[in-house]
Amino acid sequence: MRGDILLKNISTSELKKLLAENRGLNIIDVREVAEVSSGIIPGALNIPLGLLEFRMHELDKSKEYIMVCQSGGRSGRASQFLEGRGFNVINMTGGMLDWE
Repeated sequence: MRGDILLKNISTSELKKLLAENRGLNIIDVREVAEVSSGIIPGALNIPLGLLEFRMHELDKSKEYIMVCQSGGRSGRASQFLEGRGFNVINMTGGMLDWE
């Protein structure tokens, strides 16, 4: 470790289980608008990664957010960015490529 933030992760199957339990989840999809048009997790908010810095004022630091992207890379970067600014975030590993 080089002082990196240790990210919390969730798998697609774990997230599906939580969604099935009807938990009030806060999911943020950081893919571009064109990518989201092919499908998005129900209830997810789309904030493209490039706009996250400018839209993070819309988020509530008292809530937990699950970050999603195509493969898990961009959502990992988004998670690090938000975690470094005091947000409670979890990265969905595998991204939408693992979502069925």
